[in-house]
Amino acid sequence: MDEMWSFVGSKKQKVWIWLAQDEDTREIVGCAMGDRSAETAQELWDSLPPVYRQCAFIHSDFWDAYAKVLPSKRYKAVGKETGKTCYIERLNNTFRQRISRLVRKTLSFSKKIEHHKAAIWNFIHHYNATLRPRLS
Repeated sequence: MDEMWSFVGSKKQKVWIWLAQDEDTREIVGCAMGDRSAETAQELWDSLPPVYRQCAFIHSDFWDAYAKVLPSKRYKAVGKETGKTCYIERLNNTFRQRISRLVRKTLSFSKKIEHHKAAIWNFIHHYNATLRPRLS
């Protein structure tokens, strides 16, 4: 799990995109958008399919909202040097490369939160649909 910021309406209004990615399949399995609070972290946790909430082990950075929301037996905060968050960090870069409204120095940010969410969800569905099956 990880989060990244973007703008909506103006450069003063940040919206955080929280993502959960399956390490094996690289599929995006959860998403929430909002501020950087524990409430949005809870939305991300709630967006996961039940099988992930029951069985998955989650790695993220040391942002304290994760520790407040995620069950301690299913969660561990790790540093970038462990390599446990490299896939989700790469996914954040892919988002910024392929969705112009997420580029940090851009003029093409979303004017309305509804349009922003629609663009992100559209990309997520396209991204998941284009993943090739991985051989074990």
